Amino acid sequence: MAKYLILIYEDEAAWANAGPADYERAMKEHNEFAANNGAVLRGGEALHPGAMGTSIRKDGSGDFVVTDGAFFETKEGLGGYYLVEVDDLDQAIAVAKQVPAPFGGVEVRPVMVFD
Repeated sequence: MAKYLILIYEDEAAWANAGPADYERAMKEHNEFAANNGAVLRGGEALHPGAMGTSIRKDGSGDFVVTDGAFFETKEGLGGYYLVEVDDLDQAIAVAKQVPAPFGGVEVRPVMVFD
């Protein structure tokens, strides 16, 4: 079995303009996704918008620069994730195709294993 992270990227402005019905539909769809894929789900959470993040980078002198917001200015931001444990990438993709992402899409990335 292998672990994969399914990253959910969506247009944050679209969610900012969404109404209560959009949120209710999204919650219903994510609850259905979790119920249908409970056997392979190992975790998952929604994230606050990128503007709520804090970025930390080393500068040229070895000190750290701490700034508000995400690393990049993009149209789509990381909105949440699911961690799944499946047989292979094909199965991870099959699960990822079921993730609700009405204002964007998802990325599947394998989790590194260190022995």
